[in-house]
Amino acid sequence: MSSENLPQSPEQQLRKPRVAVVFGGRSSEHGISVVTAGAVLRAIDRTKYDVLPIGITTDGRWALTADEPERMAITDRRTPSVEQLADSTEGGVVLSVDPANREVVYSEPGAVPKALGEVDVVFPMLHGPYGEDGTLQGLLELSGVPYVGSGVLASAVGQDKEYMKRVFISFGLPVGPYTVIRPREWELDPSAARKKIIDFAGEHDWPLFIKPARAGSSIGITKVDDLSGLDEAIEEAQRHDPKILVESLLRGREIECGVLEFEDGPRASVPAEIPPVTAHEFYDFEAKYIDSAAGLVPAPLTKEQTAEVRRLAVEAFDAASCEGLVRADFFLTEDGEFVINEINTMPGFTPISMYPRMWQESGVGYSELVDRLIQAALRRSTGLR
Repeated sequence: MSSENLPQSPEQQLRKPRVAVVFGGRSSEHGISVVTAGAVLRAIDRTKYDVLPIGITTDGRWALTADEPERMAITDRRTPSVEQLADSTEGGVVLSVDPANREVVYSEPGAVPKALGEVDVVFPMLHGPYGEDGTLQGLLELSGVPYVGSGVLASAVGQDKEYMKRVFISFGLPVGPYTVIRPREWELDPSAARKKIIDFAGEHDWPLFIKPARAGSSIGITKVDDLSGLDEAIEEAQRHDPKILVESLLRGREIECGVLEFEDGPRASVPAEIPPVTAHEFYDFEAKYIDSAAGLVPAPLTKEQTAEVRRLAVEAFDAASCEGLVRADFFLTEDGEFVINEINTMPGFTPISMYPRMWQESGVGYSELVDRLIQAALRRSTGLR
């Protein structure tokens, strides 16, 4: 019998749904995940939901944390960590993988495990590998616990930029030139792998962008203007992911569009534009989160351009079988065509993040946005759907 069909006790029927906000994680985006979770914790309607904050440390321990979002902000240009917020340096949180039991248990060495009650839905505010990439989603599917956002397949596709582009191409979405260097290529013959990149530059010209294939928040990305900077850029990308993506420069405007799941299906927000960032080479991590680069919402586009980018954003959402939410990033090239760069299945929810700003401009405020995501997850069953 699946957990969603189990009879509820009178206590279960009367209590508020419990939302576990899971954040932190083992990826290089740990700090931004904590900041994002802080904003979500502030926004959740406590008259409608009980909240259980659970942080995952950089070494993978699930920790119980205090419900103190004011401590989860960027301070002195530094992002916070779960280690700073955890109630204990040794205690751990365990989620049952029995679909008939959604009980969360907390245990410390030498102490009797403590039941923390059942969880009705998980809001996974994890960015990058070991959380946004389908790994956590798979655990929650095994546990029979509904969760906010995309399922295992869409999360994995959305994390791996190579396969994301392959899916988009197969659905006829416009994608810019790219090539991939897999770990085995680099291990077996670094010279041949390096030549592959140089040949790509010969075909598409410099500059190139060297990226970790499975990272986000613009971490580990380097703009390379010529051959002299290539080795350092490869090394930086491989610090975050042994698989790297190489993209040519697309000259044009950076346009973003949010997609949100409503009761009648996905809808697109008004788009935003990321203007040129004069203090940075491109819209990198520092520009996004530390220096608070301002995007233009709504983007100054024609009515026809706005309709087109919204259409493409929903098509990308459907192509990757996404659920809940997506931020789709595009280039509007100099010849007037939209080219999709990537989707983000769990975009940032910091106060300056573009996704909530686009929906605010579209008539969905921050608290309503969070509530809609939780409600969409509660409506959805786990398992095949």
